Formats: sequence, structure tokens, C-alpha cells
Amino acid sequence: MKIVMLGPVYPYKSGIAQYTGAMCTALSKEHGVQAVSFSMQYPKLLFRHSQKDEGNTTFRYEPVTYPLNTVDPLSWRKTAKQIMREDPDLLIVQWWHPWFAPCYAEILRIIRKKARRTKVFFVCHNVLPHEGFPMKDRLTRKVLGRGDAFIVHSKQDAEDLRQLVRDPVFIHGVHPTYNQFRKKFITREEARAALKVPEEQEMLLFFGYIREYKGLRHLIRALPAIRAARPQAHLFVVGDFWENNKEEYEQLIRETGVAGDITLVDGYLPDDEVEPYFAAADLCVLPYESATQSGVIQIAYSFGLPVIATDVGGLPEVVLDGRTGFVVPPKDAEALAKAVVRFFEEDRAADFKEHIKEEDSRYSWDRMVEHVDTLYREVTK
Repeated sequence: MKIVMLGPVYPYKSGIAQYTGAMCTALSKEHGVQAVSFSMQYPKLLFRHSQKDEGNTTFRYEPVTYPLNTVDPLSWRKTAKQIMREDPDLLIVQWWHPWFAPCYAEILRIIRKKARRTKVFFVCHNVLPHEGFPMKDRLTRKVLGRGDAFIVHSKQDAEDLRQLVRDPVFIHGVHPTYNQFRKKFITREEARAALKVPEEQEMLLFFGYIREYKGLRHLIRALPAIRAARPQAHLFVVGDFWENNKEEYEQLIRETGVAGDITLVDGYLPDDEVEPYFAAADLCVLPYESATQSGVIQIAYSFGLPVIATDVGGLPEVVLDGRTGFVVPPKDAEALAKAVVRFFEEDRAADFKEHIKEEDSRYSWDRMVEHVDTLYREVTK
């Protein structure tokens, strides 16, 4: 099968770019895959952070071209023509935000009109965005309505899809694991030595872009109770402050009196520098207020690292309560603290790691390839 993948890839540095690169690589083992990506993804007005990292090649995929500018209609038609020249059996579109609706809609309008044999699949990271967006339902419906089949990663996304698309053909598959971050396979001891983390420290890890919906505030508020019960507990916050509100978090840290219990590693972390934090940590914590799914869990699982997550979106579908971690209510600092303390007091690390290994095949990229093949057979039978 000949496939064109439309979405962000290297050198873009988002989690979705990592996902797209990994998916291209997995599919290319059995199919011909051409990636088509952005010359300009977001204007600086909407995305103030750097969007690219040329030196970060972990998820790099070739062959790839970069014709699509999301604000240039001429590039939309150019992209559609380039896809049609490839004459693919299947076009896979990465979808996560209605910002892309105008360009995607025009590309798909042209392809549907002139390349009717090409099937169109959407990988829906978020059917609808976490934050508000003007006319998000209408814009999303306009684009997803042109799809033949869909892959979603959470029950919430499946429900949103059913509300927007009539009788959609889809598979609900979990987000695959990112084993690519395990580059050197360093030990816990080596990782802690590199980060200067004492052996006796109980290291908690919050990782990724720091955005309001990810609930870091609740974890900070939970720290006094955690420290009262577990004096060796220490939180590492590793990520970029998305809304440029670092000062607000620093003020909260001062108010809660936990400045000495938190290490802030502020800024974008290249893939080559990720491994020590997950290898050294005892527990990964995702105190999200809302979510569909999260690639952070899949990074943690690739290191055998247990996770505490909130009961939102697809997180409890991946974090199996009492088996691979604990699931707690959102926006509840007390529940977060109790779960962290319970993890250490009951010494659950080895048990959870064993269950994470048992779930490994469920999170494989080979399973994702199977999903694509299954859907393609279904829409072409």
C-alpha cells in the first residue's frame, strides 16, 4: 500500500510531530510512506515559542516535503497537487485542532474531487481542542466529515467523533509507547548521578509543556502534605511554561512553602536530554484538569515508570488503577497527596513495573500498523 502522511514531522518539536515521525517509521516497514508537512505551521502571533529544533533528530523521517503554509491558500492547492502526484492508496491526516480546518478542508476538497480512489484516514489526537476556539464544532465537522475512517485514543474522543460525524468508521486504540527516548539505557543510579539526585530521594516527575489544563498547580498544593508524610519526596518540574506565566507558579511555590522541595527545569528539553529524568524518577505525575490522552504516559511506560494520573479523558484507560499506577479525581490536591504517599508507603514500584511490562504489546507501534491495515480493509471491501 502507498501512503501519504500529512502532519508535522522533524524538525517540528511538538509531541504530535514525534508521533507522526514514529508512525511513519512504523508504517514504512510494510508500506511505502511519503510524509508531507508544513513550511509554516503556526504564525508567531499564535505560537510565541520556537517551533523547530534542527538538531533534535530522534524522530526524523524521510522522505518528506514541506509545502504547506497554514495561512497561504496557494500552498494549500500546491499541497493537494503534490499529494495527488503521489497517487496514494491512503492519505493519513494528523488532526488535533480546528486551526488547521481551513487548509485541511481545501486540500481534502481537491483530493476528493480529483483523486477519488484515495482513502482518507484521520488520526485524532484531540477531536476537539482542550481550550476554547471560535466555531470549533463547525470547523471540525467540516474537515472530519471528509474522512473515510478514524483512529482515536480515548473514549471521550470516540464520543466527540460520533457527535460530529454520522456513523464514523473508527478504531479506538491506545497511544503507542515512545521507546525512542531510551537511547543509552542508563541505569537509575547513573541517571541520578548525572542529575545529582541523592539515592534516598523519592523523585516525582512532572514533564512536558506547562499549560493550565495540565494542573501543575494542584500538584504544587499537594506537596506540603506529601512532604509531611514522606520527607525525602522531591518534585522535578521539567518543561516549558506555555503561557509565559512562570512567575505565577513561582509565587504559588513560595506561598505553599515548598521552594526547597521543587526543582524547576525551565525550557524546552531536547530529546537527547530526556532519558535521565525518566530513568532517575520513582513516579511520574499527571495532575491534568482535562485531557484526551498523553504521550507523557507512554514515555514513562517505556522506562517502566509508574504513573499517577487524574480521572479525565483517556488517562484512566491507560493508567490502570492499582496495576500500573493510581487514578485520582482532578483538581484535588488532597487526593494527589494521598496517592503519592500510598505509592511509597505500600512500596508499589516493583509491582506496577511488572504490570507495565505485561501491557507492553498493547502499546506497540506494530499494533498501530494493524489498526491502519484493518481500517483500510474495512473501507475498501
